[in-house]
Amino acid sequence: MFSRRSRRPKSADLVKAWECLDSGDLPGAVRQLRAAGEDAPVVEVALVVERAARAAGFDDLEQAAAALAARPDHARNLFDFGYACVERGLSFLAIPPLRTVLNHNPGAPAVLRELVSAYEREERHQEAMTELARHEGEFADWPDRYLLVYNALMAGELDLARRQHALLAEPEDAQWLPTRDRQTRMLERAAALGEPSGLRDWQYVIGGQVLGTLSPFGFAAGMAGRYAWLQDSPALCLAGLRRLAILLSTTRVNPRSVSLLPDRGSRILGLAAAEVLDLPAVPFEPDRPDTVVVAYDLNELAGHPSGPEIIGALFERAPGQVLHEHASCWTDTPSVTADSIGLLHQSVVPPWGERLRVGENGEAEREPADERPEEEPAAEIARAKATPDEGDGEGPADTDEAFAAFAESVRDSWLIGDRARVKSSGPVRSSRFA
Repeated sequence: MFSRRSRRPKSADLVKAWECLDSGDLPGAVRQLRAAGEDAPVVEVALVVERAARAAGFDDLEQAAAALAARPDHARNLFDFGYACVERGLSFLAIPPLRTVLNHNPGAPAVLRELVSAYEREERHQEAMTELARHEGEFADWPDRYLLVYNALMAGELDLARRQHALLAEPEDAQWLPTRDRQTRMLERAAALGEPSGLRDWQYVIGGQVLGTLSPFGFAAGMAGRYAWLQDSPALCLAGLRRLAILLSTTRVNPRSVSLLPDRGSRILGLAAAEVLDLPAVPFEPDRPDTVVVAYDLNELAGHPSGPEIIGALFERAPGQVLHEHASCWTDTPSVTADSIGLLHQSVVPPWGERLRVGENGEAEREPADERPEEEPAAEIARAKATPDEGDGEGPADTDEAFAAFAESVRDSWLIGDRARVKSSGPVRSSRFA
């Protein structure tokens, strides 16, 4: 008889995960765990996770994995392992054990909700919606029917979302009121668009954001209008600011200033915006009314010493305040959701960042970051040629006229409510890259 700790996985992907742990490659082990799929033997998964959790210092997950490896058919062990995986950002590992427990205990609301949470974090909203609908006779309005509406929206199933939202009773607990109001606004934004289709429509429905430009690359190859890795340019920055100008004009929003945020990227873009919009540039103040707050990348702002305080202040909109973010990350969404965004990216290099270029010998080389005073790169943005990049020709036309028509359709539903974070991509998915 050998001890549990002497056991090793036998499945190919899990053997690779074990070997990654042998070499100290924890991220590589997680990638191999994902590659193993949901049919991987639960004991072998638990063995790998136990060892990985020990390396990461996740005592709760290590203990849950050890218990599951010892007794893989025990419902409590399956649930505790799934719960720990969700808490530690490994939701994909939580789904098979939680699904197993729920199938044997269909009336267990805690298991259903934890499984739905795992599905949501993996953006598998169709499966979350289906699971909730299957247990409709057993669940409560808050949170279960609310979660059904939310996941139906994120899956693009508007008819189901509308029907279930109409059935929601008034929440007895006041903590659900802001959540209910946000969901109501999502449905109202969908109604403003009639039948939402495409990335710009759904970005507006789920977050109230107006997306300025669509990526002209890889549309039919899985990107759907989002960028993966982007080396940004003054021309793209200007294109986003010009779309912002069209949006403000079409919706009859008349700011009196551009508010400058403290991080370098936002100050550069803010100075350029002031020139493009012909408005004075002023320091950011949370309560300043009738102003456009300009951020280059809100995740970059979060890293500034005063960033967390500013982001907290931006959650609630001051009267007449518009928050514009140029480069918004769709795989790691900002803590607050901007009202207007220039483009969606997974990874971006700003025009003034350390860039890659092809040298005279034909090989890639790094170009040092632009350390000039902020006014100089800002001026380059304002005078850039914002000629649309035709890309690979696979995407839809993204004309100023079509954008203005979209802006007109959302005029009465834009800039309403708070700026709560939206963690999901919604119904329009794009390919992700590690």
